[in-house]
Amino acid sequence: MSTRPPASAAPLVPGRPVRLASYNIRKAVGLDWKRDAGRTLDVINEIGADAVVLQEADKRLGARPAALPREMIARETDFTVADLAPNAVSLGWHGNAVLVRRGLAVTAAERLALPGLEPRGAVLVRLGEGPGAITVVGVHLALMRRWRLRQLHTIRARFCETESARTVILGDFNEWSETRGFEPLADRFRVVAPGKTFHASRPRAGLDRIAHGHGLALGAAGVHETPRARAASDHLPIWADMAPAA
Repeated sequence: MSTRPPASAAPLVPGRPVRLASYNIRKAVGLDWKRDAGRTLDVINEIGADAVVLQEADKRLGARPAALPREMIARETDFTVADLAPNAVSLGWHGNAVLVRRGLAVTAAERLALPGLEPRGAVLVRLGEGPGAITVVGVHLALMRRWRLRQLHTIRARFCETESARTVILGDFNEWSETRGFEPLADRFRVVAPGKTFHASRPRAGLDRIAHGHGLALGAAGVHETPRARAASDHLPIWADMAPAA
């Protein structure tokens, strides 16, 4: 299990940033083409995050059963699963799930439908309440830019200016450009790519990104690149420490 200190009921407190992470786990199938949920959870534990946004957390066929068994998450990690799944067998929605460290209050959870040629959606989780609350949005955007732009417009429209100030969007943005494709977020969010995350065997593109509102300050951030992470998925995880803006 992670050795990170226990989370507080309100994540943003003076003197202690909240660590957020994003990880496209490819349904727990590693580069050896073996499905190994335990290996994936080991990588998640290594990051030491307070909340982890997952992409491809559920299998694609049928009712989309979870790639990471809930009982294994409960047994082998310090996380709980945010209540986002539309059924009893999935971990999330359209493959997007959020793990939250035990002791950190989830005060709202929401699914947001996104436009596209293939089914896509975003998931929203509010952590804490009052002035220390923060909204975390998990995304896995489309392969085509024109649809990614529409999806980002939909996400931005979900929040008023006050709400967006304390919101963080994390996930697989599927955008190869370092400068284009983020225009819908430009007036309210700062978009950051902590480093190259894809392909895990030889990272060349920063497809996994963080976009945070102006009420939040980004501290340390990076790509979690360990031998286990390089083997567990075709993406490497990213993480970021967020604190209230001065």
